[in-house]
Amino acid sequence: MNPLRRYEKIMELLLTEQEVTVTRLSDLLQVTGKTIREDLSKLEEQGLLHRVHGGAVLANNDQFGILPVKEPLVKHAGEKSKIADKALQMIQSGDVIALDGGSTTLEIARRLDDLPVTIITNDVHIISELAAKENVRLVVPGGYRVRNMLAGPEAVAYIRKLNIQKAFISSTAVHTEYGLSVFTGELIDFKRALIETARECYAVVDHFKFGQSALRTFARLNEITALITDPGLSAETAEAFHHAGVRIEQAES
Repeated sequence: MNPLRRYEKIMELLLTEQEVTVTRLSDLLQVTGKTIREDLSKLEEQGLLHRVHGGAVLANNDQFGILPVKEPLVKHAGEKSKIADKALQMIQSGDVIALDGGSTTLEIARRLDDLPVTIITNDVHIISELAAKENVRLVVPGGYRVRNMLAGPEAVAYIRKLNIQKAFISSTAVHTEYGLSVFTGELIDFKRALIETARECYAVVDHFKFGQSALRTFARLNEITALITDPGLSAETAEAFHHAGVRIEQAES
């Protein structure tokens, strides 16, 4: 198994269990404890986990846009709320909208008025939030459940048949060179389907994610209509992304 695939497996297990041991990872991935410790060191350098005696714990369990099954996180809630309000300005009655899974897109769903719009989503928390809104037509692709998300070829194939006007995409990180990236590859095909199908595609990312990168790039910046972010993004960082040809929609304070 190549290192990239090992990194994914380690992080997928951490996302589920929050803590892993070197011994368990060594048995699971069929490599030596020395190799696992080197892998954990690499991932710690990226800020993805913290080494502890005999293993590692997850550094930030909402960092991949995958929320806990029981209760969505509210980290950076103020920033997410402002991003959601900015995104909602782009949604009009009659629109066909796709909401990728994640805590910021969940906030968009929470703040969405009961408008006659069509919402396509693979996030079970968003589905639950929108089910009570009578005028919202909710469309749910098929697929298997990956924590709070629905994934798999059925979901991807279904998305590619739709006429989506605007898609709102979540991302672990955004970088001028590496574009939009996530850690686990399980959801990349779904994100790609949204990007390639929607007429407009907006990445909703808080300012903490700018200048960062995860292991797997799923989109280049020139594939995105705009980045929607909160007021905390510095003028210097915004200028760097403008120079890279990226449109930024920044919420007001």
